[in-house]
Amino acid sequence: MSITLVAIGGAIGAVLRYLLGLFIMSKRRNEGLPISMLIVNLLGAFGLGVFIGVYNPGPEPLQNSLYLLFSIGFFGAFTTFSTFSVEAMQLIQRRQFKLFWTYVLVSVFGSIILFGLSVAVTLQLT
Repeated sequence: MSITLVAIGGAIGAVLRYLLGLFIMSKRRNEGLPISMLIVNLLGAFGLGVFIGVYNPGPEPLQNSLYLLFSIGFFGAFTTFSTFSVEAMQLIQRRQFKLFWTYVLVSVFGSIILFGLSVAVTLQLT
């Protein structure tokens, strides 16, 4: 059952990531900063923080169905470190070092900060 929950959440997360990425790219055609995956990853970090803040998975999260479905499945597939890595390397290959560092720093620190803030705010509101 655990694998099924992760698979369902992952399928939904991956499809939504793809559709949101297409939507963002259709609104902004820029060869600079890979903005679509940056937005997706920041939204994913924020959303996961809200989920964790609202729904505490308990001491054994891997035994928790909703944690498997949403945290590992949905948000694990919605956000993507592999695409982030490819896009970061493409910026290096194009010798766009300022954009590379902007992308890396905003992606990493922005995700951590948004996750932490969303958990903290959600815990205060609930």
